[in-house]
Amino acid sequence: MNQISRIGIAVFTVFLATAFTLPVELEKKSLLDDKVELLVPQDFEIMSEEMMKTKYPSERRPTLVYTNESGGINVALNLTQNPADQGILSLYKDNFVQSFKNAYPSAEWKDSGMKEINGKQVGYLELVTPALDTEIYNLMFFTNLDGKLLLCTFNCTKKSMEEWTPTAKEIMNSLKIK
Repeated sequence: MNQISRIGIAVFTVFLATAFTLPVELEKKSLLDDKVELLVPQDFEIMSEEMMKTKYPSERRPTLVYTNESGGINVALNLTQNPADQGILSLYKDNFVQSFKNAYPSAEWKDSGMKEINGKQVGYLELVTPALDTEIYNLMFFTNLDGKLLLCTFNCTKKSMEEWTPTAKEIMNSLKIK
């Protein structure tokens, strides 16, 4: 087989792989006693307590985690006890950026900032951090709820990042505090 034929087959294979990738179906969830609305992938389930203890060994684990079947792609929410209001969210953002830079000096930063989502200021960090056997794409976003800091995180492996980043951003942009 000549080089042009091999290139043609490779291009066609890539075309087929991308042409038949189905978009992730998201559904609106009402969470945390009906105070938060968020889009979550339709086929995600609430992570079991056992898996949460393994995946988040610290006692400061998230309040609620939705996950795919393998447990490798997650949407987590954590209503912390940290005081928060719209006026100090940018301070939290700056603090989180510095903390992540200190904890993960080799992290690959994609973005960080503040934006308005559904009438609320929301801070966010987007980065790839090292893990034991892979790298993890994280989109962390946060706002205030009932005077406390609400942290939301989407994460997946770096190899799934290209496929899942648009969905992660759609999830973030759907955040609504009721």
